[in-house]
Amino acid sequence: DIQQSRSKGGTGFYFLPSFWLLKYLVCFHFRNSLIEAAKARLKKYDVGARYACLSADKSAVLLPLLYKEGKLHLLFTLRSEKLRRSPGEVCFPGGRWEPTDADDIATALREAQEEVGLHPQQVKVICCLLPQPFQKGMLITPVVGFIDHNFQAQPNPSEVKDVFLVPLDYFLHPRVHYQNHITYAGRQFTIHCFEYTNPENGVTYIIKGITAKLAVLAALIILEKKPTFEFGFGLSDLIPTCKKYLLHKQTISKL
Repeated sequence: DIQQSRSKGGTGFYFLPSFWLLKYLVCFHFRNSLIEAAKARLKKYDVGARYACLSADKSAVLLPLLYKEGKLHLLFTLRSEKLRRSPGEVCFPGGRWEPTDADDIATALREAQEEVGLHPQQVKVICCLLPQPFQKGMLITPVVGFIDHNFQAQPNPSEVKDVFLVPLDYFLHPRVHYQNHITYAGRQFTIHCFEYTNPENGVTYIIKGITAKLAVLAALIILEKKPTFEFGFGLSDLIPTCKKYLLHKQTISKL
């Protein structure tokens, strides 16, 4: 704040440190520290293009992170009911690899731009996590990146019905979480399901399957805390367990 000097004969002005400026600087420092810590932890699990040739049938998804109201959030899309595959389901922006894509990162960024209008220059890619088996023989590579905090989604109505944010820590301490168990090729698998109600509009979304699994993985890595539910593995054995699961599924798909 700039106020007029009250000293005798004074006609000048002096500057008083503003409470709001100080609050802004504290928040700015906290935000940057949180983001930089998240980046450092994610980079420890970056596999790059190491598994890019493991399957010809592959896809990539973008796990878009952004800072809002003191927390990190993940951005999700609700698929259009018009789509033939998984209509009305919650997912991350992404899709199948195309011959024009240079790599998995290019696939994820292209799909994100097509689906929600997120331009590549609005994304700071941090890492590629270990590919996740999905359906018979397909691999999905999770590409994690921070997006501009002022990004305004422009959903493609032919593909996306809605776009919403969920606090990252919700996937470690959810209000509503349940599990389904399935048996495939003689082995039991756990399907995690989360229900999240958006406080802005009261809409409840169901986040499940591989989308839920990827959200939990991101939360485990970045927040370094144990979930309030049984996930099957933690940070101490994250990479070995994921690799074992990946190779097991790839072996089954070739049978």
